Amino acid sequence: MIAEHPAPPLMDAHTLELLQFDKVRDLLAAYAATALGRDLAGAVEPFTDADPIRAETRLVTEMVEALGLGQAPPFSGLHDVRLLARRAAIGTMLTAEQLLEVADTLSCTGAMYRYRMRLAEHLTGLIDHLSGIEDLGLVAKTISGCIDTRGHVLDMASRDLAAVRQLLADLDEKVKNEVRRLLANPELRRILSYPNATIHGDHYVLPVAANHRHKVQGVVHRVSGTGETIFVEPASIANLSAERVTLKADEDREVKRVLRRLSTEVGKVAKPLAYAVEVLAKLDLVAAKARFSRDFGMYPADVNDERRLWLRQARHPLLENLFRGDPAEGARKVMPIDLRLGYGFNLLVVTGPNTGGKTVTLKTTGLLCLMAQCGMHIPAGEGSQVPVFRHILSDIGDEQSLEQSLSTFSSHVTRIAAILRTADADSLVLLDELGAGTDPTEGAALGRAILDELDRIGCRAVVTTHLGDLKTYAFNNDRAENGAVEFDAETLRPTYRLLIGQYGMSNALKIARRLKLPKGVLQKARRYLKRRKGKTGELARLQELREEAEKAKEAALAATHEANREKEDFERRRAQLDREAEAAAALVQMRAGLKAGDVVLVSRFDKTGKVVRVDAKKQTVTVGVGIGQWEVPFDEIFPAG
Repeated sequence: MIAEHPAPPLMDAHTLELLQFDKVRDLLAAYAATALGRDLAGAVEPFTDADPIRAETRLVTEMVEALGLGQAPPFSGLHDVRLLARRAAIGTMLTAEQLLEVADTLSCTGAMYRYRMRLAEHLTGLIDHLSGIEDLGLVAKTISGCIDTRGHVLDMASRDLAAVRQLLADLDEKVKNEVRRLLANPELRRILSYPNATIHGDHYVLPVAANHRHKVQGVVHRVSGTGETIFVEPASIANLSAERVTLKADEDREVKRVLRRLSTEVGKVAKPLAYAVEVLAKLDLVAAKARFSRDFGMYPADVNDERRLWLRQARHPLLENLFRGDPAEGARKVMPIDLRLGYGFNLLVVTGPNTGGKTVTLKTTGLLCLMAQCGMHIPAGEGSQVPVFRHILSDIGDEQSLEQSLSTFSSHVTRIAAILRTADADSLVLLDELGAGTDPTEGAALGRAILDELDRIGCRAVVTTHLGDLKTYAFNNDRAENGAVEFDAETLRPTYRLLIGQYGMSNALKIARRLKLPKGVLQKARRYLKRRKGKTGELARLQELREEAEKAKEAALAATHEANREKEDFERRRAQLDREAEAAAALVQMRAGLKAGDVVLVSRFDKTGKVVRVDAKKQTVTVGVGIGQWEVPFDEIFPAG
């Protein structure tokens, strides 16, 4: 059955645009097998309720397993014929081409019905999703038995149609014989422009020289461009053509009668057919999500109600797709990140050098949360945790330019003001380069005030900045934590790794030393730096303590996750053993209650048969299979259903 989920409310459109969610939709649509699935993929929206997210994610997980078992759903022939079915239901006659399209879809329902029967029994979500599909293939066979693949209604479609067409064939033979007789007349041949007949429309005509027109009685159908030849249908053939017109009208009437009868048959199954199209369109979307997951090595996120976000080894899907598709980027790989919110802190302040991956961190976080709330698997490690956000709000600008104008700063402030008005405790806020675009001192003060407001709201937030004064914010707020994008001072390149519990250290002096800046200049810079930062040593010691605490927290979370996974595996194995024990007990009970006349499955022949007699002492059953009777042991007898 189709799960009745409420339509998801629209997520913030600006955020979807900034995170390029439309490109994820495009990627997803490319994995759909039908136009129906592609349309659904192009319109997929994040849910803001946990139940439909979990239900959808379970379906996708089952489909991933089904694909791994070689049980891909058969979508061949599926078209959106819901409108045609509705028209047939109210008595409209469908054309032959439309009926063929309906027949393809009806055949698909039969294939899906049988597919459901073949699915592994533990894939209960997929089995339940397809449970309402009826095998409507019989109607498809009725249509294909009357119309060929070119849209031609066959003679066998009705007895009257076959009779009319036989009369037409006989009449056509008479016409051909008459044409041959006329052309055999030497007197007539002498007045023809060339010695054979031609066809104009449905009429056989003779090419008579213009100066001999009066010698042939009949109907003129056309004149050649030069006027030297007149194409005449002889009177003897014209009489037969008049009879042919009457028969063609009879044929058209019989064809319409067949099409109307077939349309009535379609109308009878219009409701189950429309339902099946909706179910199969949704299944195609689920299958597309599953193929996307398999291709990109994704896993289902665990949806929690505690507003905890933990992305393990998360990768940006669009960046990964870019590296795959561009030969020049083929050797590059997306550096995975680990990110947490809601585990002791709600705000993460990420610092680090430009082009170091801060913006990618924000976009990865937002995009993966959107994907998870669409019931999709995410490109992250197994066991990633995702809450359900009512709003995902972002302000991510182009930080590649070296200068930002006042108008750009104003637009960022306007956007942040709108975010603060909308955000609540169930929101995720992503702010890029907080405090940039204005005086550093004022920017840092404004940034701290914005962080305070986010803290007051109680939302989850990831904020990036290059302002040094904001690096210490987390030291004075237990609900905030620092994060840094790692930078390799030896190679002068970012590693793109995210380190939680650390803040981005100043790399300017290290880089300057590597680039051979004079020692005197470097020493003077260090003195200025010490004079400006009197508490550097205290901050460094505090930073070391936080790093140690972060490592301990990471180890504890990893151990908890591993313990939970082992517990789930154990419970899954125990449930499987319980099911196997129940099945074995039911089988023993069935065999003990066998009696003559019962229909059973005989594993030796893989066919059903009827019990003739039971010998409880010998533990054997005599079963009639086909035209013979066979004595087989109890352990080869199974339920027929």
